[in-house]
This record gives sequence, C-alpha cells and structure tokens, in this order.
Amino acid sequence: MKILCDVHISLKITKFFTNKGIISEHVNNILDKWFTQDNKIYEFADKNDFVVITKDSDFKNSHFIKQIPKKLIKINLGNISTVELLNILENCFSLIVEKFDSNEVCYLEINKDYLLIINKNEKIRLT
Repeated sequence: MKILCDVHISLKITKFFTNKGIISEHVNNILDKWFTQDNKIYEFADKNDFVVITKDSDFKNSHFIKQIPKKLIKINLGNISTVELLNILENCFSLIVEKFDSNEVCYLEINKDYLLIINKNEKIRLT
C-alpha cells in the first residue's frame, strides 16, 4: 500500500504513514508541488498505485463519476488539529490497510461520527 497526501493534508500525516512502514508521499514533494492540478494527481496516483488522502470534494466527485482516483480517503472533519486527525488515523489504521491493500477501487470517508467504506463488494457505515 502507498499513500499520497493532497496539498491540504499536513506533512505530519505523510510521516505517520511512513513510520508505520507505508510508502508515503506528499503532493508538495512531487510533480508540480502545490501547483499540481487535480487531474495530474489522479493520474499519478492510479499509475503508481497510491491511495489519495484529501479534504477536497472534487476528488470524491471524480472518484464516483470517473472512478479516478481509484483509491481515495476523503477527510470530512472540518478544521480539526493535525493531532486529532493523527489519533483518528491511528484508530482506523488496520481498517485502512485492510481495505486498501488490494488493487480494487475503494473509497473511505472519515466523518466526525462515522466511517463510510464503499467498494465493489460492500457499502459499510461504521460508527
């Protein structure tokens, strides 16, 4: 599994995944850095088998309309602290690895009160 953090995701999230043994990149360190257009991020992620982590709704729309990026984690938590997000990711880390370790199309949405997982075999809402 590999993680690609979008521009509005803290670099600390990239380090979190790296420390867990997951290959992790931040958009600010590749391509055209923070100027990279969304479609270039989608292409890079799918070509290199990355799971994209973003707060941007455009990625969600593209995932469901065009199935790109193929693997997406959408953060719907507003302006929470990075520490709070790290705690949430720690709590659902094994689930993230389980759902995204395959080559399947998969979507995980992290909300304040629930997680939503959608792939070709299931749609699950966990509270």
